[in-house]
Amino acid sequence: MSTIIAGIDTDEDRARALAEGLLSIPGSDGMDVVLVHSFDSNPEGASVDRVAAVRRARERLEDAGVEVRLDERSGETAAGLLDAAIEYDAAMIVVAARKRSPTGKAVFGSTTQDVILGTELPVLVCDASD
Repeated sequence: MSTIIAGIDTDEDRARALAEGLLSIPGSDGMDVVLVHSFDSNPEGASVDRVAAVRRARERLEDAGVEVRLDERSGETAAGLLDAAIEYDAAMIVVAARKRSPTGKAVFGSTTQDVILGTELPVLVCDASD
């Protein structure tokens, strides 16, 4: 079973795009997905399973028969995803892009770019603009 690290923030449209992107991968029924959410600041001590976008993605994936684990981090998002990929011996990292203007699409956001440049693993960037 392949482990895939999926970075997820609080945006439910990106969570949907991420889940659909994961399900479009051939052999998705045999993968193990770790949904990684990084809290920039978490003074209330919220848990990753309380983030609505995480719950939506998890529900969609589990409904399709995908094994899902949750991982919460704090600090810089790209570093957390890259660290999780090493810790879980991941085969791939998946992120969902932010909606951008046609000009803005020419350059990835800093988190996506940092992930792509920070790993030798394949990185799937899902489009949330639908």
